[in-house]
Amino acid sequence: MEPWRYGFLLLVLHTMRAVIALEEIIVGKPGDNATLSCIYRGRELLLKNLRVYWQIADDQEECSVVHALISGQDNESEQCIHFKNRTQLFWDRLENGDFSLLLLNVSKSDKHTYKCVVLQKTEYTKVIHQAKVVLSLAASYSKPILSGPIRNSDSTGEEVTFSCKSGNGYPKPSVYWINKTDNSHLSPSELKITPHPDGTYSVFSTLKVNATSNMEIECSIENKILHESLSANYTQQNQSDSSSTESHKNLEKNGRGAQAAGIISIVILIGLLVGLTCWLWRRRSSKLISYSDVQPNEDKGGLNSPV
Repeated sequence: MEPWRYGFLLLVLHTMRAVIALEEIIVGKPGDNATLSCIYRGRELLLKNLRVYWQIADDQEECSVVHALISGQDNESEQCIHFKNRTQLFWDRLENGDFSLLLLNVSKSDKHTYKCVVLQKTEYTKVIHQAKVVLSLAASYSKPILSGPIRNSDSTGEEVTFSCKSGNGYPKPSVYWINKTDNSHLSPSELKITPHPDGTYSVFSTLKVNATSNMEIECSIENKILHESLSANYTQQNQSDSSSTESHKNLEKNGRGAQAAGIISIVILIGLLVGLTCWLWRRRSSKLISYSDVQPNEDKGGLNSPV
């Protein structure tokens, strides 16, 4: 290939690469802020020569203008009302080619593919950079709380009910009940998904099954966007294990009772000894007082007696 043709091909490829819209996927949480990235890695820019448009890529939208910057100034004349007072550029980064957009308080109505288009006007207006950002919303669910049935050891074969709940997640989850003894999936008896004002959901599900002597049940909450699955498990102890546990509890209880009785006996014994000691001391003290009273009288009698 001739050198000039090779140079021309490189120039064409460079120009195409500069205007190809690169697509990025970000995940935001309902109620939080999201940053839509648009960064131009070219030469230094003068804001007065630039036009920057953020818009919804879907052409079927009635209003598609999210944010516009013209000659270094925000232009809200054509901005969609849904985005009024909810978009900001990073002014300290613009001259360095960072045209990223901050979208405030995102909700499920903001789930779109957004396009950033940067135009430069010199001798003529041309597109120097494009970027696409896909905004998805997701939030992790709380760890499931699984409530198992309260049952007697002889309730095998009876129908029992499990319940499972979780919350503060987005989008709507997939709920699975699993019999861990053979990893089979069980159909829920009830599944209720409740939306909340902040855009998140809570989920409540129940499962009715016939009780067995050794049940292992799992409730799993899956968030497909986050590729996240949270589980809670219930395991029914065998009757022998339950009896052994109960016997152990009884032994511990009896041991604590015997220990308490021993302490009480020692306290009573000490009390009796203290009482006996006090009684003996008082008796001895009374005898000493009586003796001291009698001695002076005897001495007086000896002095008055005739020689």
